[in-house]
Order: sequence, then structure tokens, then C-alpha cells
Amino acid sequence: MPLIKRNPFGHILFLKKIIIRACGVVSHARYRKFNSLRIEGSDVIRALPEKNVLFISNHQTYFADVAAMIHVFNAALCGRDDSIKNIGYIWNPKLNVYYVAAGETMKSGLLPKIFAYAGSVSIDRTWRNSGKNVNRQVKNSDISNIGKAINDGWVITFPQGTTTPFKPIRRGTAHIIKTYKPVVVPIVIDGFRRSFDKKGLRIKKRNVLQSIVIKEPLEIDYENEEVADIITKIEFAIEQHPSFLKVLSPKDAEEYLNEEAVLNKQREFWSS
Repeated sequence: MPLIKRNPFGHILFLKKIIIRACGVVSHARYRKFNSLRIEGSDVIRALPEKNVLFISNHQTYFADVAAMIHVFNAALCGRDDSIKNIGYIWNPKLNVYYVAAGETMKSGLLPKIFAYAGSVSIDRTWRNSGKNVNRQVKNSDISNIGKAINDGWVITFPQGTTTPFKPIRRGTAHIIKTYKPVVVPIVIDGFRRSFDKKGLRIKKRNVLQSIVIKEPLEIDYENEEVADIITKIEFAIEQHPSFLKVLSPKDAEEYLNEEAVLNKQREFWSS
């Protein structure tokens, strides 16, 4: 038995625990003092298996969304009911929690690199790089790393791949679901875009009601459901289907459909 325990990515678990504790203590007031966090679904978290779980969520900031989820997960596992009151839960955090993030984001400075050690599964985006649109194939190593994380524990992913609301779901998420067959748990968040800057590091507004709603796992026929059907399920589950918009202007509708068509063309890789 090794003296220094590591996860499948070679990260030292004790060091990861220290980082999560420190980040948890620093960030806690952002959800309890400067702003408030409404939580639903702690009972869903406690009923999940130890591993092979994929959380799918809409996305509003680079880091604040994930930090809040880690608070909520650990509080729920310590018996808190829809609350992160009393931060003692962060002392012994669940260490096999990961989140999928763009590699360029996680390498953009010292702080993101520290966050990456706490659980990032960094991937190269196939559609955007350094602020420019690109068109490149998915790296097999990225797919296998996400699978490795799912097999080891819980993985958070943002299937739209952007903090812009109502953008199309990336087809790769559906293929990962069909390939690795995880328990798929939808999460819907709100309020983070109003309270934080885009990175989720700076508080731009106080006294904002943030929310995290954890839904029951999706029912998915991994063998027989088509990718398109799973994508539609995801859109409705995380409340990012266009029907959730009260009014979709002709311009927005055209933009959405055009982007969906481009996405499908770019994702032909997955059908090969």
C-alpha cells in the first residue's frame, strides 16, 4: 500500500483535501453572507452511489458554480438538509469529485492551476480556443480522462460548454453518457451571473438570491436511445431548451438554429 495516496490522475489526495478545505473556507461567505444560496435536492445527493455519477448543469461563471456545488455536495453528505450552514462539513470533503473544464481556462494563472488540482478534468475545446472559433477533432485522451473520472467518482459537466444561456448542448456529452453509462443527475443554477463576474472570482453585487436545484436522476436507455434524444432530455432537464424562453425573437431563433446546424456538422466525428 503506497504511503502517499493519489487519485487516478496522480494528484496527492492529502494535498487535494487541503486545497478544498482552504477554498471552502474562503468561498463560504459568498454563499452565506454576501449573498444567500437556496438549495433543493440534498436528499438526492445522499442517495447516489459512491462513483459513476455525472452531474449535468447549466453554466453561469467559470469557478463560482463548481465551488457552490462542492459546498452543497459535502454539506448534504454530512447530513445537512438543503443548507450549507456550519462549514464543518468541509473538513473531510469527498475527494473523488471532478469537474470538466477547458484546459486553456485552467492554465490561465496560478489560481486556476490550484483549482485544477482540486478536481479539474481539463479538455481541449473543439469549437473555441483563445477567444476564436476553431474546428478540430475531439482528443481521445480527453474522452478517456472523463471516463476515468466517472469510474472513480462524481463528475460535474456543463454540456453547453459556455456560460451563455440557451446555447446548444454539445453532442459529446450524450456520447459520454452512452459510452460510460453513468447515473445522470441534472442541476439547475441561477443567480451566479448576477452576483459574480464571469470568472466567478469577484463579487459584483451583494444580496442576490442564488439557487441550486438538484433533480432526480434521468431515466436513460443507454443502449437504444439516440444521441439526439439524449440531448433533448438534457436541454429540458437543465432548463436550457428554447421552450423555456418566454419569447424567442426571430433573430435569437435563427442564431440558435444556425449554431445547432454548425455544431452537428462539427460533431460528425462522434458518429465515426
